[in-house]
Amino acid sequence: MLSPTPLSLFCALLLCLPLAVIITITSPTTTTTTTVPDGSRQNPVPDFVPLAKTHQRFSFKPPPPPPLEDDKYLLRVASRVNSKPPPGSPKKIAFLFLTISPLPFAPLWELYFNKTPKTLYNIYVHADPTYTYDPPFSGVFANRVIPSKPALRFTPTLTSAARRLLAHALLHDRSNYIFALLSASCIPIRSFNFTYETLTRSKKSFIEILNNEVGSYDRWAARGPEAMLPEVKLDDFRIGSQFWSLTRKHARIVVGDEMIWAKFNQPCVVWDTCYPEENYFPTLVHMRDPRGVVAATLTHVDWNGSSDGHPRMYEASEVGPQLIERLRKEKPRYGDDGTNGSDWSVRRQRHDPFLFARKFSTDSIQPLLRIASDVIFKD
Repeated sequence: MLSPTPLSLFCALLLCLPLAVIITITSPTTTTTTTVPDGSRQNPVPDFVPLAKTHQRFSFKPPPPPPLEDDKYLLRVASRVNSKPPPGSPKKIAFLFLTISPLPFAPLWELYFNKTPKTLYNIYVHADPTYTYDPPFSGVFANRVIPSKPALRFTPTLTSAARRLLAHALLHDRSNYIFALLSASCIPIRSFNFTYETLTRSKKSFIEILNNEVGSYDRWAARGPEAMLPEVKLDDFRIGSQFWSLTRKHARIVVGDEMIWAKFNQPCVVWDTCYPEENYFPTLVHMRDPRGVVAATLTHVDWNGSSDGHPRMYEASEVGPQLIERLRKEKPRYGDDGTNGSDWSVRRQRHDPFLFARKFSTDSIQPLLRIASDVIFKD
């Protein structure tokens, strides 16, 4: 028998090489299982998959995107949505309800939306997930609760909740033209048709932006004397109502903002002057697009006789036609609209109507329902 020569061994190695490649390609790959935050498990996803019609044998498969409940991802995606509604579609109002309790005035809102085409509005609810809502949301509010997180006073979480509402509304429907933030204690004081015409005719947001208010420095320094610097100087700091109506443009500015939000999204060291929800939105819009707003809120509130940072609450005994008419007739307070005109000149030029009002006691629902058709929804 002849001993193998080096040349014959080399030839045999070349003949075996294709077989080794085939075995490598057809061997099973390692698999991983992706876990999502709610604990459910998805189908195994291979780490590597072959690509068809390519000279590359393997390609790394990227992990699935994080769920929309991840705020950073949610806000980033929402900021990139189309800025214009689909051609030919009617403008819609996005009603954003931010609540940490049931909605005591749901029956009044049911009448408000009654017989209104659903092509003209959407409803979104941010509800505290730690609260048991019994009975659950129903009627026009059924299945309208977005993925929510706890929201507490004197913390940035109330502001986060409003940003979350804006993001979901932007992603849900490109026809959402203007976004109105409301609370559980808010009621409508005009008909839907009147509100729709007022908001959709405007090319500007309605947001209160007040400068040089009493306590501005204390609010600005609530996180520390220099915590807001250098991005937010005291001269840029503004105060305003928590409740606003933002255009699609400004909604995208809010959800796309990271720099200014990073300054407000800090814990306060002086909690009783910490109201991010009344400072972040007016400050941001003032810094980004002051001329694109009507610097007033269309949600009426009475701060006379306020207590513990809360406005006056209307009791059931006060509710009647006279109260609704008085709320309608009062003028909004106009602030900094980015022009050089004085507050007085702005007030003389405009008289925008209040569309909503707060704060009403929960037992006001029955007297409100009694005057709904003949007073509240009769313009």
